[in-house]
Amino acid sequence: MDYKKMTETRQSCRAFDPVRTPDRAVLTQVLEAARLAPSACNSQPYHFYVAVDGTARTVGAATQSLGMNKFAGDCPAFIVVAEQPYNRSAAVGAKLKDQDYRAADIGLAVSQLVYRAHELGLSTCILGWFDEKALQALLNTNARVRLIIAIGYARADDVLRTKKRKSLEELVTWL
Repeated sequence: MDYKKMTETRQSCRAFDPVRTPDRAVLTQVLEAARLAPSACNSQPYHFYVAVDGTARTVGAATQSLGMNKFAGDCPAFIVVAEQPYNRSAAVGAKLKDQDYRAADIGLAVSQLVYRAHELGLSTCILGWFDEKALQALLNTNARVRLIIAIGYARADDVLRTKKRKSLEELVTWL
């Protein structure tokens, strides 16, 4: 699949097939794409936790409150992204430039992850609404949980929706 087609057809899935869990080999390919993403000073200030089966149900439950993410209960796998410290050079650069690059680094890694997943026939949804304390306890970490990627195979009735995005004119200023 070429890149243009990937960006046009990748969408956030909210209709996962609960009985089709991606196997470890496929998830490893997705994680490898994230591993190769650019990051400030190659610091890769993140760690990925992969949850499948019973653990996935626990992660899914931690994303559902106040009516949010009801579909997550059917998702067979999740990748939880926790923030990690910079390496020394990135930490110095962040301090000197008053920039925290970790959010951008995590965004780049997750972007590569979801597009590789799409290329492999998986569907994803990036979740930012979750019970961080519950996840930290489950993962046995005090690291800041930044994102959760629901990952699996879409149900057959999950159709491609029209993308709603701002126009280039709203997003770009040519100087």
